[in-house]
Amino acid sequence: MADSSTSTPRPHDDSPSTDAAFRRLRTLPDGAERDELRRETICAWLPMAYRLASRFRNRGETMDDLRQVAAMGLVKAVDRYDPFRGKAFETYAVPTVTGELKRHFRDHTWDVHVPRRVQDLRNRVRVARRDLAQTLEGRAPTCAEIAAETGLREEDVLLGLEALDSYSTLSLDAELPGTDDGYSLGDTLGHCDPALDVAVDREAVKPGLRRLPERERTILYLRYFRDMTQVSIAETLGISQMHVSRLLSQCCEQLRAQTLQGAR
Repeated sequence: MADSSTSTPRPHDDSPSTDAAFRRLRTLPDGAERDELRRETICAWLPMAYRLASRFRNRGETMDDLRQVAAMGLVKAVDRYDPFRGKAFETYAVPTVTGELKRHFRDHTWDVHVPRRVQDLRNRVRVARRDLAQTLEGRAPTCAEIAAETGLREEDVLLGLEALDSYSTLSLDAELPGTDDGYSLGDTLGHCDPALDVAVDREAVKPGLRRLPERERTILYLRYFRDMTQVSIAETLGISQMHVSRLLSQCCEQLRAQTLQGAR
């Protein structure tokens, strides 16, 4: 290891002096010695990674999970860092680890998919609302106040506020706020109306109905719209019930064939 008097200045207590270790790591061939030095270097910088992970606490993820993600980002930084470019490792590692943490939240912790731009708006709005709440005596900031604080348009602030509610979802069985009768979110959803299919079918047979003789149209109307029996229809029209049955079958078959042909 390099002597502390000649190593790169360390801005944090958890920033170890590993300049010499990195230079040696880049020159060692693959093998047990290199693997051990790599492990020691990663362990030396873990406190820094954990410090960065702590910035993301209280966002719905456990600290153990955040530390694991930060450690993965640290491993990437150690493997990709080139000490011969003259840049301090921490300068390279901090954005790498932070980016890994942000990607984790973006890709794995949203119940509803939200575009990256909207996620960024959400984060800016969330931070501004938190900061403003401390100066507004407990009052929630308005959309205009958040826009002035962030420099965003009010339309973008509203988009960010909506995204705050997209981070997690409610069960359809969850009881609605303000109700005490067990009325759930699922109860507010609409259902498919079977009458819609009937309406489509009626429109489909209209051209065929117009081409039928008046007596056949009357029989169909009395049977299917007035719900009259074949016997009652026969008495109304002065024909036999068997004739009514035969005409009904012929009309239905004709309309079915015409409708199917028109649908092709």
